[in-house]
This record gives sequence, structure tokens and C-alpha cells, in this order.
Amino acid sequence: MEKSKNSKLMQLIVCCAILIVSVFIGFITGLFSTDDLENISIDITAYIKVFIMAVGVITAETLLVVLLGIPKPHSHRARSVLSIISSLLKYIAGIVILCWGLSIMGVNVSTIVASVGIIALVVGFSAESLIADVVTGAFMIFENQYNVGDIVEVDNFRGTVTSIGIRTTCITDAGDNVKIVNNSAMKNILNRSDRLSRSVSDIAVPYATDFEKLESQLPALMQSIHEAHPDIMINPPQYLGIQSLGDSAVILRFVVDVHEKDIYSGVRVLNHDLLLGFRRLGIECPFPQMDVHTN
Repeated sequence: MEKSKNSKLMQLIVCCAILIVSVFIGFITGLFSTDDLENISIDITAYIKVFIMAVGVITAETLLVVLLGIPKPHSHRARSVLSIISSLLKYIAGIVILCWGLSIMGVNVSTIVASVGIIALVVGFSAESLIADVVTGAFMIFENQYNVGDIVEVDNFRGTVTSIGIRTTCITDAGDNVKIVNNSAMKNILNRSDRLSRSVSDIAVPYATDFEKLESQLPALMQSIHEAHPDIMINPPQYLGIQSLGDSAVILRFVVDVHEKDIYSGVRVLNHDLLLGFRRLGIECPFPQMDVHTN
């Protein structure tokens, strides 16, 4: 991070140095003169007006974005709408600065808009991807396909939707890696927040286990596990039965309903508590063994 800051600072210094040297050489060679400055005094006033206008528009846009960020709605839908509005404000601010600035400089904006209709059509075809991003983003919001805060999978990338913009969607995974996807590329999405998820745990027990006795003790064990982790488990874990017969053990399967964000922590907690719970019941998880017979 520090290296990146130093690099940007160095680039800024180099650009300023080049600008100063260029202006100095311009005055020496006669490219610039004081007479020229006097002739464009009116333009300088217009430039100042444009600058003040741009600062005002940017300040207003920033203030609105900050105000939109103050409420912290629990609804993913509301958070998505606020994210879209914040993104839209930035584009509106840019358009306002451009059109208003040209108007201050004495340019007839309406005439330009009318005269570049054909050019705009050509550019529109070249900007097909941009238009597709905007239109797709609008439809995704209206159809409620996913919202800010939802956990989704896109192209084998699993993460939480952190922002939805006019053109792009940002997805952050468990390692804080951010994937920025064009809205038009958000296809074949798996929204894992639509319903509860299930954490699955397979526990091995010896073949010599008294399964009738064990199964009669499991409800109390499941209830105690749930009471110990109500923040992760929606309800008590369920015992589904014997999953498979292994070489050295019988595999029992347990599942528990969790929110998608807790699906992995749910597995770890369930494995931990089942292991300790079985030990308290006198059942030790077996390990692979091999019998060797010699003559």
C-alpha cells in the first residue's frame, strides 16, 4: 500500500514538473505571451465559473451519496436500491457538469445535441456493451434476481454482493477479494441467499456401537448442540441415519439448517460438538486399522 502511494506521488510530481517546464519553454519561445493572456481574460472568468459550478455539483453529489449511506436498512432490496441511486448520481453529476459547463462557455448545447444525432447513433452501436450493462442492471433490480448482501456464485466465484452499480456489480469473497463483473455478464447466477442452507457432517463410529442406545441419546445431544450455538444454527441438528458402511467404521450423517453465510462455520461447529458429544457418550471415532496374520 505504501509503495502504491509513493508511486502515485512520484507520478504527480513528474506531471507537475513537465507542466511547469512546458509553460516556461512556451514563454521563452514566444508561444505564450502576456498579450495572449489579456485577450482571454473573459475566457478565464468563464473558466472560473465552470470550476465553481463543477465543485458545487460534485459537492452536492457527494453530500447526497453520504446521506444515502447513513441509513443501514436490513432489507437487501433497500440496500440495492440505495446502491443503484448512488451510482446513478455520479453519472448524472458528470452529465450536468458537461452540459452546464458548455453552456457557461457560450456553447449552444441544444444545437450540438441535435447535430450529433447520427454520430450518437454510430457511437451507440460501438457502445453496445455499455448499453447492455445498464439495461441488464435495471432488469435485475426490477426482477429482484439478487440484491446487496446476497451470497451468489458467478463463474465459480462465491461471495457477497457488496454493491450494484449502473454498469457493474461488486462481489466480495471470504478472503476480501473483490470481483467486479459487468452487469451484462451476470448470467447463470446461483443466489444462495434465497433460502436456508444446510451444513452437513459425517461422523464415523465403530461397528461395535450399540446403535439403538446411541440413537435414543441423540435427540438430547442435538438439542444441547443447538442451545450452545443459536447464533449459527437455525434449529437443532438432525440425524439422518447411516450414510455408508466403511472399511473400518459406520458413517452417520447429520445436517443442520443455517444461513448461507454460516454454512462453513456450521460444518466446523457441528463436527467439533459431535466429536466431543460422542466421547461423552463413551463412543470414540475409529481410525483405519489393518489386521496382519502371520504363520
